[in-house]
Amino acid sequence: MAKNKSSTLNMTEGSILKEMILFSLPLLLGNIFQLLYNTVDTLVVGNFVGTAALAAVGSTTMVVNLVVFFFNGLSIGAGVIIGQSYGAGNYKRLHIVIETTILLTVFVSLIFTVGGMLLVKPILLCMATPADVLPSAMLYLRIYFLGIIGLTIYNMGSGILRAVGDTTRPLYFLILTSILNIILDLVFVLVFKAGIAGVAYATIISQFISAVLVILLLSKTDDIYKLTYHDLRIDLNSLKDILGVGLPAAFQSILTSFSNIFVQSYINFFGSAVMAGWSCYNKLDQFVFLPILSMMNASTTFVSQNIGAGKYKRVRKGTWTALILTEIVVVITIILLLIFSKEAVSIFTKDQQVIQYGVLFIHVNMIFFVFGTFNNVIAGALRGRGDSKGPMIIMLCAFVLIRQIYLFIMTKYISNTPALVGFGYPIGWMACSLIMLIYYLFRVRNDPKD
Repeated sequence: MAKNKSSTLNMTEGSILKEMILFSLPLLLGNIFQLLYNTVDTLVVGNFVGTAALAAVGSTTMVVNLVVFFFNGLSIGAGVIIGQSYGAGNYKRLHIVIETTILLTVFVSLIFTVGGMLLVKPILLCMATPADVLPSAMLYLRIYFLGIIGLTIYNMGSGILRAVGDTTRPLYFLILTSILNIILDLVFVLVFKAGIAGVAYATIISQFISAVLVILLLSKTDDIYKLTYHDLRIDLNSLKDILGVGLPAAFQSILTSFSNIFVQSYINFFGSAVMAGWSCYNKLDQFVFLPILSMMNASTTFVSQNIGAGKYKRVRKGTWTALILTEIVVVITIILLLIFSKEAVSIFTKDQQVIQYGVLFIHVNMIFFVFGTFNNVIAGALRGRGDSKGPMIIMLCAFVLIRQIYLFIMTKYISNTPALVGFGYPIGWMACSLIMLIYYLFRVRNDPKD
């Protein structure tokens, strides 16, 4: 196999800060455009269909995230093994892991498609989705699950590219398909009057195209990560390694998403105006999370490559560099969003009651994102070391157990208000940061001295 590394980034040498920025900036832009898929759906239905449709799309966000986060977990597992193989110069193993990853993605995608179609209504009912929102939410999710394989193939393929340091070309694909998604959204809704079904079809069509593009890139390249169809098989040792890192991250994401679904059910209690306001807040919340997600992935790739190369001092320095850089960006973003909160929410809707609730959630929650930054970047570094179980257990305790205990006690015995329910998110972030710091310091105390 050819070993031309022109499209890859070796993060085991050179300036740590420069490599982090070079790696994370295209990734950040790519995450922005990927988030635009669902956000554009929200914008279009909020401005051209109505508040009930906006609430319907918003109420599906947690379910959509459940699927996305699960496959992101698997891609983390594959990425760590690929990154370690790349850092160690073991290109034969890298090739085997890639073939295994692609086949695994196809099989699991089919399971999610069938399961999702069957479970859409029970999930929405568990979320206490109001009767006026339920039909639209069911329609949106069923169409979304029909096209889930496009999303998963793209995410896994771009995860393979990230592991060898290539974040630029997946970005180009996302820019192209995000623009296509915007055009299709407007055409389906304004021209064909397809409503909420139209934005769902626009999303899955765009995702299928991004999947085709990334597969073509992997199969046509002459680089070290070339995908060859005749070699496609499940290698049991590689599968075990991928699942060993990926499944804890995936299950943590799924269980956290289920926890968020229960949070959504608490929000749904207050009716469609609060639901729509929460939906607007969540879209803005996700944009603030993007630099965190980008640096978390950069941290995972950086650590995995340097662990493979045996450079533990560089691993530790890179982890703290990633954390400080991300905190600076997030604090600036939070300040801007707090200042312009009303204007930000008004992008999604002109309903003054919805705007009022959206602004409320921003003011209650957003400043605590500094804790979310810490626990995610450190979790990414731990996964790069091959330790996915520790972050999984910590995040499940904080985001599921502690958060649900808080919501139960608060709503049943103290005061059931939208602001206090929304504060369930910061409670989880703060608890997670404290436990994660203690665990990380314990985990790295016996690192080899290089």
